[in-house]
Amino acid sequence: MKIGCLSLALCLPLFLHATVLAQDFYQGKTIRIIVGGTAGGGFDVYSRAMARHMGRHIPGNPTLIVENMTGAATRIAAKYLYSAAKPDGLTFGIFNGYLILGRVLGMKGLDFDVRKFEYIGVPVRDNVVCALTKASGVTSLGQWLAAKPPVKIGALGPGNSTSDVPRVLKAALDLPVSLVEGYKGTADIRLAADGGEVGGGCWAWESVKVTWSKGLESGDVGVVIQAAPKAAPDLPKVPVALDVAKSEEARQLIRAGAIGPSSITRVYVTTPGTPRERVQMLRKAFADTLRDPEFAAEAKKSRLQIDPLTGEEVEKTVAELFNLSPSTVSKLAAVLAVK
Repeated sequence: MKIGCLSLALCLPLFLHATVLAQDFYQGKTIRIIVGGTAGGGFDVYSRAMARHMGRHIPGNPTLIVENMTGAATRIAAKYLYSAAKPDGLTFGIFNGYLILGRVLGMKGLDFDVRKFEYIGVPVRDNVVCALTKASGVTSLGQWLAAKPPVKIGALGPGNSTSDVPRVLKAALDLPVSLVEGYKGTADIRLAADGGEVGGGCWAWESVKVTWSKGLESGDVGVVIQAAPKAAPDLPKVPVALDVAKSEEARQLIRAGAIGPSSITRVYVTTPGTPRERVQMLRKAFADTLRDPEFAAEAKKSRLQIDPLTGEEVEKTVAELFNLSPSTVSKLAAVLAVK
């Protein structure tokens, strides 16, 4: 008992000192959230909701603002967060976690070690679906499998779930897909699909059902397949890719190339070299925000799902991706056309 009290007596002043220092640092400051996607897209919607509440959970109550930094399938935002942002705890942001898989596969253009990021957390683990417009002429998986010519799918580019998941499904299920890449965000893909440029796109159901709700409710848009571990509770009749796959090799490809990386698609990070105490402060504030009753009420009203990972859990997932077997890495690199 005396040892416990002595330990507390020693540790409590250190904790209070760190809190005071953080409060002194953050008071009156502005924290930028860099979003590697367009305004109105899923990354943006979650980030703006968090920005309205997270400041209350950081000592000194700083202001948080969102800055959209689009391009190169979120690589521009990732590279900025890695090397251009100051490692001072005043900048963190989100890029597509499929870039981490891209780095594992040796994708060119990712000339930085993603393992050195300071991982803050993930607000929701994604379950990717492919949603197509009624105007595309495809409203079921059977129609898609029989489609001639291939269905045009809008996407950002390699190293992004909007591109990688369709590629994996094409290889694993022999799904007729024609990728149209180069969009800056899922909001742009939705607009292109609504305008008839493409048939639809593949990204998180957690985002699709919020940002494309009008199309879903009117019946102009429908979900055709799920690239998720199991069917979403609100999509019980939509086929799951794992169940449709005809071989264990195909299922392994879906797990490694679509389902695994999806858990960290919405990954928030800060710059390598950020002081440890500020990283811990941001991690705690991030987690506390997701439990905040006011944030929860806004999330519910906006239909934003919360299924988080801590920064430590993200680090573990990243390590697992880097430990994929050489044969799996080779297969994925071929399927995802890594160059």
